[in-house]
Parts: sequence; structure tokens; C-alpha cells
Amino acid sequence: MNDFSDMLRPDAVLTGMVAANKKAVLHHVATLAADIVEGDAKSIADRLIAREKLGSTGFGGGVAIPHAKLDGLTQITAVFARLAQAIDFQAVDDLPVDLVFMLLSPTDAGAVHLKALARISRRLRDKLFLDKLRGAGSTDALYALFTADAVRDAA
Repeated sequence: MNDFSDMLRPDAVLTGMVAANKKAVLHHVATLAADIVEGDAKSIADRLIAREKLGSTGFGGGVAIPHAKLDGLTQITAVFARLAQAIDFQAVDDLPVDLVFMLLSPTDAGAVHLKALARISRRLRDKLFLDKLRGAGSTDALYALFTADAVRDAA
């Protein structure tokens, strides 16, 4: 399934994000996520940063999938950001990251969290899809790429 409308809302897609480093990116996406889940941005950022300390979520090809589990969440929530300038994310391939798909899950979402991560990583390994994300002209176009199956099913 290539449709991410179950976890990604149109207002959770950013383009042209300016950030000097990984920590700034994590704080920025945490702030947006906090608005969506009505949570605390600092707590979310702290969880994302703690997860990064275990190992970078930059998995290669200019992509990172920072993720964390949070108390009080009732469903998986995502934020996607395309950075204005690629930054060092200590990715496994040492390439800078310009596409960030942040995932938050409820603390008790063990298998569901892992399945969501697998689904996202499969989609973000598709080089053609990455080219489309990098070439999309607006947040609406980016959201449409992530929800292509939902749009096609609705037609």
C-alpha cells in the first residue's frame, strides 16, 4: 500500500524547510507534530533526539525517518519535510539528507509501529518516487504523491 493518508495529513507536509543541522530539523518537525497531536513540542523533540542517539535514522539516499513512541497518542502520526538544503544526518551512506519522514506512534503500538516504519522505508527506497518528491512544486503536490492510492481509489 502506497497511500499514507492514514498517518499523514495535508498540513503535516512541509517544503523548503531551512535547518542548520539534525537537531534543528528534529525540533522543527516536533513543533509541527505537537500542533497535530496536541502535544508538547519539547517532549516530542526530546524523544526523537533520544532515538537518534541509539543510531541515525538517516537510512541513505538523502532520506531520514526519525521516529519515536509517545504516551497519550491514539494513532500513528507523521510529518514529512523536504529541506531547502541537505544537511548532515550521520546517515548510513554518509550522504546529506534532504527528505525527512517523521513518525510518532503510541507507546503500545509495537508491531503496528514496525509495520508503519517498514511501509515508509519501502516507499522511500524507490528512486523514482524520491525524484518525484524532490521535484514536486508544492506541499499539495507532495501530499498527493503520498496519497496517490487514495486519490486513485476515489476516482
